[in-house]
Amino acid sequence: MTRILKATATVGGMTMISRVLGFVRDMVIARLFGATAGADAFFVAFKIPNFFRRLFAEGAFSQAFVPVLADTKENRGKAAVKALVDALFLRLGGVLLLLTAFGVFGSGLWMLVFAPGFADDPEKFALATDMLAITFPYLLLISLVAFSSAIMNTYNQFAVPAFTPVWLNAVLIGFAIWVSPYLEVPVMALAWGVLAAGVLQLLFHVPFLIRLGLLPRPRAKSDPGVSEVKRLMLPALFGVSVAQINLLVDTILASFLVTGSVSWLYYSDRLMEFPLGVFGVALATVVLPGLSKKAANADWVGFQQDLDFALRLVFLIGVPAMLGLLLLAEPMVTTLFYYGAFTQQDVSMAGASLMAYSLGLVGFILVKVLAPAFYARKDMKTPVRIAVVALLANVVLNLALIGPLAHVGLALATSLSAFVNAGLLAWFLWQRQVYRPLAGWRKLVMQGGLANLTWVAMILYWAPDSDQWLMMSGWERVGLLSLMVVAVLGVYALVLTATGFRWRGFLRTTPAE
Repeated sequence: MTRILKATATVGGMTMISRVLGFVRDMVIARLFGATAGADAFFVAFKIPNFFRRLFAEGAFSQAFVPVLADTKENRGKAAVKALVDALFLRLGGVLLLLTAFGVFGSGLWMLVFAPGFADDPEKFALATDMLAITFPYLLLISLVAFSSAIMNTYNQFAVPAFTPVWLNAVLIGFAIWVSPYLEVPVMALAWGVLAAGVLQLLFHVPFLIRLGLLPRPRAKSDPGVSEVKRLMLPALFGVSVAQINLLVDTILASFLVTGSVSWLYYSDRLMEFPLGVFGVALATVVLPGLSKKAANADWVGFQQDLDFALRLVFLIGVPAMLGLLLLAEPMVTTLFYYGAFTQQDVSMAGASLMAYSLGLVGFILVKVLAPAFYARKDMKTPVRIAVVALLANVVLNLALIGPLAHVGLALATSLSAFVNAGLLAWFLWQRQVYRPLAGWRKLVMQGGLANLTWVAMILYWAPDSDQWLMMSGWERVGLLSLMVVAVLGVYALVLTATGFRWRGFLRTTPAE
């Protein structure tokens, strides 16, 4: 349990650096470009290669590759691992090259698929298409980074992959500030920044792979693990496709809404992604290799203990994060983005969609923790079936809510469908007796519940209204928001301690009830 906590803290700490710099990046973009047609065009052009990255590399491929790599590492040795890595590198790279070429030369077609509403504005459509031709090679570069990250994570080296996104944020900030003034269309600097960042991120991984002795070299000869990855990847691809289709549907529908809708959803999603990335993704990154190792060794007691511990962390950290985003949505948007081209209306609109996204934060985190319990057991089909149900729920909710709530309805539908997904994953784990809660949950829920109620009451009494936040200077907003966050953390920890919660006891392994 201590291993999971330390590794999660390492990944979370590195991710925290990246996310904080990411906020700086978004503040710069908001200040220079606001929620304009140019900003909308860039966010879609950046979202498309990220869509395929999450689909192929960080999605289906990683979910199939990590369990096989962990099994190879545990049972076949280092030479077999190197052979598997080399064989997969050639095959993955070839597929990515073809897809990237199709993306660059068919950027207009991809834009019609992802943002058909832009076609009504020829200038916005042309700008987005040109940007996509520049950003699409990022797919090839960042997918190879994801391949490298999976190797390092399997060897319990989590810090480097978690730190890697820092380079994307740093480069985009630099291009936005220092390159954009020299371009005829300043916002195009962001697209060139994405491409440059992809090159830098890939080069950053090379020395660490050399140190592991696992720098990939193309190898035509196949490997038994390649066939296993292919077998697991197909159902995983369907599962991840469902999740990514949810995002695609949201983008398509948002492109038909008023200008600014794509940007409002982007800025609010970025704020929601902060706790999801710092904690949820970090925890999932650590959990999958650990569960895969225990499954490979048939250590089902340890498997259940790791999963139970991860779920307790979700309750202790995910729930207060969700409540914090909900209560402080507009103050956060105001503090971070209300400068330059970002208007008061943008604050209101992005704040509303952030509240809707915040409702689903625990659901998003639970999916990232529960799904690896299936992948580690090489069960790819069950999460696929569940994801299909979640997709249908999301589509129905999108169509039902977009009319009365516009872009906020899209965010709310995404949140509700996340709980559908998480609930079904938990149900199947329970039904198949893969997981049973260990002793101590009832007491933990009471302790956490009282702590959350205490600080929520404090915030409701203390927090200024929206108009007061808007009237403050930037530094006043930063100071007050920081003070509130520190006070909340202090009160939460104090009440937990007063009710008898102790980390030493929390880390102790307990038998199943």
